[in-house]
Amino acid sequence: MSAFSVKRRRILSLWLPRLPTDHIKRQLLRNDGELASSLPCIVVAKQNNALQIYALDDAAARLGLEVGLPLANARAVCPDIQVFDADEAADAQALNAIADWCDRFTPLVALDCPHGLFLDITGCAHLFGGEAKLMQMVCGVLTRQGFAVSAAIAGTSVCARTMNRCVHGRIIPDGEEADSVRPLPVFALGADSAISRGLRRAGLKTIGDVASRARHEITARFGADFTFLLEQALGQGDAPISPRKPLPDYIAEKRFADPVSTDAVIAVTLSRLASMLVAAMEKQGKGARRLEASFFRTDGAVRAIAVDTGQPVTRAAMIDRLFRERLDALSDPLDPGFGFDLVRLSASRTEIVVQQQRDLDANVHDNDELAALIDRIAARIGGRRVVVHLPQDTHIPERAGLAAPAQHHLAATALAAWPARVEGEPPLRPLRLFERPEPIEVLFAEVPDKPPKHFKWRRASHTIVRAEGPERVAMEWWRSQEALPTRDYFRVEDEAGTRFWLYRDGLYGEIVREGKAVPPDWFVHGLFA
Repeated sequence: MSAFSVKRRRILSLWLPRLPTDHIKRQLLRNDGELASSLPCIVVAKQNNALQIYALDDAAARLGLEVGLPLANARAVCPDIQVFDADEAADAQALNAIADWCDRFTPLVALDCPHGLFLDITGCAHLFGGEAKLMQMVCGVLTRQGFAVSAAIAGTSVCARTMNRCVHGRIIPDGEEADSVRPLPVFALGADSAISRGLRRAGLKTIGDVASRARHEITARFGADFTFLLEQALGQGDAPISPRKPLPDYIAEKRFADPVSTDAVIAVTLSRLASMLVAAMEKQGKGARRLEASFFRTDGAVRAIAVDTGQPVTRAAMIDRLFRERLDALSDPLDPGFGFDLVRLSASRTEIVVQQQRDLDANVHDNDELAALIDRIAARIGGRRVVVHLPQDTHIPERAGLAAPAQHHLAATALAAWPARVEGEPPLRPLRLFERPEPIEVLFAEVPDKPPKHFKWRRASHTIVRAEGPERVAMEWWRSQEALPTRDYFRVEDEAGTRFWLYRDGLYGEIVREGKAVPPDWFVHGLFA
């Protein structure tokens, strides 16, 4: 036996069988202060052109109702039953909210749709007093919040899920998965209903009955996917869970015995966590590019706030300032409710910090100050609203410049090469380029390539006194499936001194509609200074 043994994963599986009805009751309780009635509650959905029970609460189950029963039959059993329409989006939102709350125990939380969760608690259960106390804590809080929950812990996710479908609170030691699930019925595996019926017809009523058969027989009859599912339930195979969020590179958190709610305490906590995070990153020579602060309320709600940076951040004071800017600019203020009992600061994206000579190179100082300014503005108004323009390799005017987030493309602006302006010559492109060219009304223009004498734009008439052009621009035929007309651009000036950038969309005789040549349209594309 090897002197080094590989520690297997430990998975906590949560199943919320009454999730659709539980979150409806919570909503009614939140709106009205008390439940409207103690009558049984069911959720219905249209299946096979008939309304059938999609979910039900314990009171309805005690009446003998079950999922799949037609609504008419349910009303015959209980005429006063409360009926709600199924809302899968709301169910998914409630499940995600519970998953956010479960992040306090482990960052590896995966959805087990439609009404379950997987928590990878490998190596972290001892922080909460062991696996039993951790499971008791999770289930206790969810129960107090009004959710019916069943939980189990095992070495594989499928084994834990199979167990909690039949038994609540079971902890399966490593290596005992097969013996634990053998007595369970085959439907607990969660396989397709057709497979479960086929197993029962074959006399295989328990997982042990199925496991006693040769694997090639099971594969030939029910497929390789079912065989793999069975092996996972028996602990003979495993598949990793898919966490909702990528694992952060660094995490620092603070738990409170008594919930906190004041802005001063929250600010001080974030500042201390920033110092802890920077110290951890500094040991490996890294800086943060994306930071996220998570605030866990005592009632289960979680609020997360993220900030991005243009350069790796290595100073706690800068992190503290960015979050202060972000918190001050929130349109929806941070509501502590009854208080936060956990505040977490994580660096989800980091980079190696490249040391630069900063004493003699003034450009490095200027770039650092500019990047810090952009980060502060982006934290307040959003990173997508702070942009830089980069030149593109095209002669189409509206595609010549690309607006990109400044935080991620600041270095590219220093290397960008824009067309140089000829000294003493007027600019070839307008100072203000319209996002979309605006049509103008032209009554007369000389053929084949002269500008108009008069035009009307925005219900105002303009008389052209000076004009330059044309500058002919052919469209990029390789980017479009259809042929686009050639443009002739003119720089013109009216009697008031306003300078326009006009273009004729097509050559005379180039545009044919219904077998006849039609005159091209005219547009204004921008205004010169």
